[in-house]
Amino acid sequence: MFKSLSLKVILFGFIFTFFSSFGQSYFIGIFNSSIRADLSITHGQFGTIYASATLLSSLVLIWIGKKIDDMDVFKFSIFVITLLSFACYFFSTIKIIPLLFIGIFFLRLSGQGLMSHTATTTVARFFEKTRGKALSITWLGLSAAEFIMPVLMVFLLTITSWRNIWIAISILVLILLPIISFLLIKKLKLDSRESLKNYNEEIDTNIKQWTRSEVIRDYRFYIVTLNMLSMPSIATGVFVYQSFIVSSKNWGPFIMAQSFMVYSILSVITLTISGFLIDRYTSRRLLIYMNVPLFISTLVLFSFDSSFSSFVFLGLIGITNGFANVLGSSTWAEIYGVKYIGSIKALTGGLMVLATAAGTAIFGLLIDAGYTINSIAIFSSVYIAIIVLLLFFFRNKIEPIYI
Repeated sequence: MFKSLSLKVILFGFIFTFFSSFGQSYFIGIFNSSIRADLSITHGQFGTIYASATLLSSLVLIWIGKKIDDMDVFKFSIFVITLLSFACYFFSTIKIIPLLFIGIFFLRLSGQGLMSHTATTTVARFFEKTRGKALSITWLGLSAAEFIMPVLMVFLLTITSWRNIWIAISILVLILLPIISFLLIKKLKLDSRESLKNYNEEIDTNIKQWTRSEVIRDYRFYIVTLNMLSMPSIATGVFVYQSFIVSSKNWGPFIMAQSFMVYSILSVITLTISGFLIDRYTSRRLLIYMNVPLFISTLVLFSFDSSFSSFVFLGLIGITNGFANVLGSSTWAEIYGVKYIGSIKALTGGLMVLATAAGTAIFGLLIDAGYTINSIAIFSSVYIAIIVLLLFFFRNKIEPIYI
């Protein structure tokens, strides 16, 4: 039973991260130009609206995400699915700026926020011995979407309006996901765990189980969090303002869309490798290396203008993304235990969404202020260097506490 249930939980996580794309910045960014043209707004105005709506969604996520520790997983999933379907339909109807704010709020909350949160919390709680590999497979869902969606959406925009695309997405979500959830996790309980009978060593149950209030008083949480937030803040700026980068570098829209395939492929490779590395060496030991490729990517963006550099730039971001997706779920479970992992991940998920809001706002304001993409790349590289050095000096403190 549990072997079969394990496969179902992984598949559930994979599908939910795939469908989280509809609230992810890389996906919404594809429609940036169309939305700005319809509403007659600038890059900076769009960025401010996007950041404000994302900020609000991050605060709401911290409250709603906590409920997954108390609710039946299937019922919680149905709520998230319904919210995502509504968000996609609502987004298709926006014609004035206030509605754009509301539409982005619902997309960010339901898509990037709750879909990802539901998937990773369910998998991180259920798996213990093989948590790293399970999470890496789960995040392959998002990588698969990142491989398929950019080129598909660019093509669809040539044959239909962006509003029709969002209506179709809403219908697809509402019909398909409830059936999938019923088949995969209807019988999953809060105390369900993977079977350890095939493993020689047991999980150490003497790790202190931290509550969320205890976590926010732990200084190590903030050191790790600063490193975790660099990827979403910088990558979101890149994704949302990809049209600005394309025009600055003269890459062309299909070059960027094709580069997302490299991003996706390297994310998948890194996800696969990182799962095995985490189960062998632990997340906390790998964390120090996570942002190195992201740092190099900012230097590539600063240094080169050729279309080939687009593939290298997004490919390096993809490597960090692969590490960040798995480490962002497993590190907290390793350090703080799994009893309250839903509450903790709701907090970290909210902070992640907050980071995307900050990244979007800062990129937009810098662009409107006249800064070039090269200048923004240098600012980003300095930030990454500082937080990696901070983690390096405290790396030996990032350990669980045993009772």
